[in-house]
Amino acid sequence: MPDTVVPQGSEANPGSPEAIQAGPGDAEPAAQERLAKLRTIFVGGLLGLAVLAASYAAAEIVLPILLAFVLNLVFRPVLRVLLRARLPQPLAALIIVLSLVALFGGLAVLLSGPISGWIQQLPQTLPRIEQRVRVLSSPIKSLQGALQHIQNIAPVPGAGGGQQGAAQGAAGGTPLAQRILTQVWTVAGGAFTTLVALFFLLVSGETFLRRLVEIMPGFKEKRQVVDISQEIEDDLSVYLATITMMNSFVGVATGLVAWLCGLGDPLLWGTIAFLLNYVPILGPTMGVIIFFVAGLVTLDPLWMAFVPAGLYILIHVAEGETVTPMLLARRFTVNPVLVMIGVFFWYWMWGVVGAILATPLLAITKIICDRIEPLQPVGHFIGR
Repeated sequence: MPDTVVPQGSEANPGSPEAIQAGPGDAEPAAQERLAKLRTIFVGGLLGLAVLAASYAAAEIVLPILLAFVLNLVFRPVLRVLLRARLPQPLAALIIVLSLVALFGGLAVLLSGPISGWIQQLPQTLPRIEQRVRVLSSPIKSLQGALQHIQNIAPVPGAGGGQQGAAQGAAGGTPLAQRILTQVWTVAGGAFTTLVALFFLLVSGETFLRRLVEIMPGFKEKRQVVDISQEIEDDLSVYLATITMMNSFVGVATGLVAWLCGLGDPLLWGTIAFLLNYVPILGPTMGVIIFFVAGLVTLDPLWMAFVPAGLYILIHVAEGETVTPMLLARRFTVNPVLVMIGVFFWYWMWGVVGAILATPLLAITKIICDRIEPLQPVGHFIGR
């Protein structure tokens, strides 16, 4: 059968033999392209899962290095100021690292007295806490009694075995002092690794950025890498400076409230509020619990125990829901729901430090996606 010739300028009808003959040939490249995209997404997903699994398994190494990388971006403007003062780069990096050591070391020395005092009072305060919790939990106990009555009527299979297993687990657990000492050594080792990595990252200067620019194929890609790096550096510096400033106000206000309420040790309570505010969502929640327990131990009558925690909530709401979002609105337009999910996910991955890094990591991801054209839909999804 001879081939059908379609005159130039004419169009074949959808149901004509010409359209039927041309259809499979045109559809095949499109199908292959879709298959290639699906394959890329699938491989990328597997790679992402593998990276997360490796990061979880090697958290003791990955987390300090990642934290040092973020701190390097944050302190890069400070390093440039010191370099403009004609200081050698190793000396400037050493000054930054030693300043961090002096800051946290001095803070630990100042707080050692109040913390040791509370620890020494712990044997006397535990019975008081138990007594007050018993008063507060009496309605809950009444409800538990009603539930127990229902369970006696229709017992739940396996309930007794679970309670027995829990009791055995509590009895055979590691002593509290040993667990605290182990945690202290873990934190100290991670801090040392972070500081060493931070020093070498600061000393290396722009070496990694220059190497990355050199391997980019064209001028557009080279410029894109420089712009992404500069935007990440600027935004993280502004973020940390703003958060630190607002956390300082929260710490001062909380210390003043603690002193006015009669908790004592305003420096201790202000520092606790200052540090906890670096951890979104989880930090303020822990702060409410801490101030409520401190109120139970210290204040009379019983209703006064709620005052420090309530005032702390008001301070946090005023700062976290109004002032800080207003200051960061231009640079950090990140979806709050994704921030919350990120905080819980990275806390599960890496603990408290992971929760602290959740927002910077999300912001870095958004900046990179906004600058790379194929990833712009992801950046739009992350945005507010």
